[in-house]
Amino acid sequence: MHRIRSNRNRDTARWLRIESAEQQRRHRGIVAAQEALAPRRQRWIARFLERIEARGGHVDGAELRKIHPDEVPAQPRRTLRVVS
Repeated sequence: MHRIRSNRNRDTARWLRIESAEQQRRHRGIVAAQEALAPRRQRWIARFLERIEARGGHVDGAELRKIHPDEVPAQPRRTLRVVS
């Protein structure tokens, strides 16, 4: 694989390295915050599935329809990934 030559000066290359490092650090912080929410997210999903089974879901406007337990999807066993 060949690289395209660029005419960056040292200051520009240094700035790019610093910016890239800062963005990666911010991204790691965001990912850590999202992973910390995982237990709460699992509870939210469980409550939602219970609620649609008990109350039902909106079909049209204010019209509710009971969701049969067979229609309620099972919670995934894998950990949920938040994709950004």
